[in-house]
Amino acid sequence: MALLTTFFAFLYHLPRVYKWLLKPYYVASLILSVAFLMVRKTPGICEHLASQREDGNSCDFDWREVEILMFLSAIVMMKNRRAITVEQHVGNIFLFSKVANVILFFRLDIRMGLLYLTMCIVFLMTCKPPLYMGPEYIKYFSDKTIEEELERDSRVTWIVEFFANWSPECQSFASVYADLSLKYNCAGLKFGKVDVGRYGEVANKYKVSTSPLTKQLPTLALFQGGKELMRRPQIDKKGRAVSWTFSEENIIREFNLNELYQKSKKLSKNKGEKPAEDQLPTVLEKDETEAEPEVQEEESESKKDK
Repeated sequence: MALLTTFFAFLYHLPRVYKWLLKPYYVASLILSVAFLMVRKTPGICEHLASQREDGNSCDFDWREVEILMFLSAIVMMKNRRAITVEQHVGNIFLFSKVANVILFFRLDIRMGLLYLTMCIVFLMTCKPPLYMGPEYIKYFSDKTIEEELERDSRVTWIVEFFANWSPECQSFASVYADLSLKYNCAGLKFGKVDVGRYGEVANKYKVSTSPLTKQLPTLALFQGGKELMRRPQIDKKGRAVSWTFSEENIIREFNLNELYQKSKKLSKNKGEKPAEDQLPTVLEKDETEAEPEVQEEESESKKDK
């Protein structure tokens, strides 16, 4: 079932996939992912390779190589069950294909393995995934502006993403977060982002770990009146992030975006009037009390403020 879902998602987004593959990062990733296949199947090269096949055909996979490739397929299917965007699906395929290629090349010849591993390291150091450049209504904070903006008016509700450009999870989530900002941004409900990989002081202040092994990136937090009311993923008593899927549906449900947006939208229409207490947007987190802040009546945020 997971394989069929991945296949149909790939077909649906095929035009976008073509555009991605034309970018240098994806072209290089694709070449590295199929490197062993090309070496094993290219006439003039494969004849000189070692093989454990009984028929001695060095231009075809032996039983151990087939076993490694089948294991790769199983790993990719398991990882893609939790992928929420096509970028994540494609990224998982490229990542684990490179890992499999390292194993296959080292098994074939240690010199080829070292050469391929060196190429992968150079690729990681010189090539970065292309950043999302589509439409969005998101304000980008710095270490000097985030606190001031969140506390500027107690009637404004903010959803802030703490991210790092080097994190693949953050890069994959960028398009999802942008879509949410386009759907739900209004005068009383705004979306922001801050790069904690760049601003370490912000990461420390809001207790977001930026370790390469952390599961706290990205982190979404909801602020009302400058105070944090909830965040995802949650942190357990041992300081570890609780596993959580950053899908659009999960975010809408957990952050109560539909109700929050509707009440914020109503308030934005009544300019010059003080909102009644029963009109204020509410955010209710599980096992917590309700918070009823007022919403500022101002114009919508500009697309980006860097």
